[in-house]
Amino acid sequence: MDTSSLMEQILSKDNLNAAYLQVVRNKGAAGVDGMTVDELGAYLSENGENLREQIRTRKYKPQPVRRVEIPKTDGGVRNLGVPTVVDRFVQQAVAQVLTPIFEEQFHDHSYGFRPDRCAQQAVLKALEMMNDGHSWIVDIDLAKFFDTVDHDKLMTIFGRTIKDGDVISVVRKFLVSGVMIDGEYEDSVVGTPQGGNISPLLANIMLNELDKELEARGLDFVRYADDLIIMVGSRQASERVMKSVTRFIEEKPGLKVNAEKSKVDKPKGIKYLGFGFYFDPFAKGYKARPHPKAVAKFKAQMKKLTSRSWGVSNAYKVQKLNQLIRGWINYFKIGSMKGLCERLDGQIRYRLRMCIWKHWKMPKNKEKNLVKLGVPRWAAHKVANTGNRIAHMCHNGWVQKAISNKRLAEYGLISMLDYYTARSVTC
Repeated sequence: MDTSSLMEQILSKDNLNAAYLQVVRNKGAAGVDGMTVDELGAYLSENGENLREQIRTRKYKPQPVRRVEIPKTDGGVRNLGVPTVVDRFVQQAVAQVLTPIFEEQFHDHSYGFRPDRCAQQAVLKALEMMNDGHSWIVDIDLAKFFDTVDHDKLMTIFGRTIKDGDVISVVRKFLVSGVMIDGEYEDSVVGTPQGGNISPLLANIMLNELDKELEARGLDFVRYADDLIIMVGSRQASERVMKSVTRFIEEKPGLKVNAEKSKVDKPKGIKYLGFGFYFDPFAKGYKARPHPKAVAKFKAQMKKLTSRSWGVSNAYKVQKLNQLIRGWINYFKIGSMKGLCERLDGQIRYRLRMCIWKHWKMPKNKEKNLVKLGVPRWAAHKVANTGNRIAHMCHNGWVQKAISNKRLAEYGLISMLDYYTARSVTC
């Protein structure tokens, strides 16, 4: 394919309109100039032609990205770059034209940030390989990948495919636009900021070199962005692969491997994209399920949403719980977790009963509501006037009868088990 005159495709009306609509759909925070997504349309109506001319004549200069630190569960932080909405618009327009070109080159076992691909497909492919005799896993953790990409090496790889000098120029400008940290400007000498619309594509272009090397070595692997696992048949082979692939990553692409987080283990000992793996003796093969750390994170979020001290209505709590349940099940739906869903359903209902019991407050009101919900008056009077703690009372059979699973469902609460059994794998 001729890639020497791509800029006119990028600046075409149809491509720019599609880029604008995508940026609006993505929403997101304002960059260093404070312009919001809602203000982008008016800005482009007035300045769109001038912006196109600046890009065409190489006078366009992206503004620095706003650095935001996102806490990680392990105590570290992930650096997120927030470009201005105008720069996101330009990046999106460039990415839309470049993506189909590079998609033809990308490896079939690369799943991150690609059209019609998702994390669940990566996990399913990993399971397929595990059950094909690959009983050892080389789990390689790339240390702060997005912060350590060498610009010159990336642009050299980029230039092998893209021959349009204007496109090469604008992409390099994205890389060296700098960052603003607490109001102070810093040069971006290395790295491609996570958060930019074109950063995922650039990451895959860089890491595709690793994919090609792994394929040339005849290794079976799955990669989702910078999350890489290699499947091998023995411990000895896995240790050999760990050493040789680590050496390649650090010498050729010039990336860094986190030795503390990288490891060799059986499938049951790794966590990949939030999933854990276990051997099912009945199916005689490995299966996936939510990793205990992912379950713990869900429980922490669930407990926060069902806190009795949170001063919002119970209806709002149910609304937020449903959002959490849908998102979690939609992500982990390929995992085996029927029993887990049943247990979590019980915990959610119990905690919601405590919220409702506390909301009823006074014994008189508790008695009235219990009777209204079908509890005999004598039992309602006794239960309502018991001075036991809320947590103890919500194990009471009469309270459970009044605030039954069926009534909680009528109140709008989704059953995790029902939602899980109704899901299918789509991306």
